[in-house]
Amino acid sequence: MATYLSDTTRLHDEQWLKRYYFSRAAFSAVWVALAFAIGQHAAGIAGALLIIYPVWDALANYVDMSRSGGMRENLSQAFNVFASAAIAVAVVIVLNVNTALILDVFGVWAVLSGLLQLVTAVRRWKRFGAQWAMILSGAQSALAGGFFILQAQVSASAPSAIGKVAGYAAVGAIYFLVSALWLLASHLRRKAVSTR
Repeated sequence: MATYLSDTTRLHDEQWLKRYYFSRAAFSAVWVALAFAIGQHAAGIAGALLIIYPVWDALANYVDMSRSGGMRENLSQAFNVFASAAIAVAVVIVLNVNTALILDVFGVWAVLSGLLQLVTAVRRWKRFGAQWAMILSGAQSALAGGFFILQAQVSASAPSAIGKVAGYAAVGAIYFLVSALWLLASHLRRKAVSTR
C-alpha cells in the first residue's frame, strides 16, 4: 500500500513538474517574441518587458515551491523567489536612474538564479531523473550572467539590452521545453513497460 501511495505521489509530482516546465517554456517563448518584435524598437515596452521577466520568474518559482513541498523542502527556490523579486525592483530603479546598469543587474541575476536552478535540479534528480537539461541550463545561465556584466557598458539602453536578454531567455525556453519533453518520454516508456 505504501509503495502504491509513493508511486502515485511521484506520478502526481512528475505531472506537475512537466506542466510547470511546459508553462515556463511557453511564457519565455512569448516574451522573447515580444522582446524582438517590439522591445528593441520602443524603450517603454522594453523597460516593461525587462521588469516582467524577473517578476514572472519569482512567481513561477513561488508556485512550484509551494506545489513541491513548501519553502523548507525547497530552499534554493525560496532564495530564487527572493532574488528574482529583488532584481525586478532593481530593474525599476535602474530604468529610472541609469539604464547603463541594466545588463549589470541582469548579469548578477543570471549568475545567482542559474546557480540556484542548478542546485534545485540536482536535488530533483534523485527523485525524478530527467534533470540534465535543467543542470545545463543553470550552468549556462551563470556563464551568461558573466557575459552580461562584461557587455554592460556596450548596451546602455533598454532597447539595446533587451536583445541580449531575449537571447538568454530563448535558450532558457529551449531547456525548459527539453526537460518537459524528457519527463513526458520517461513517463511513456515506464507506461509501455508496465503494460507488457
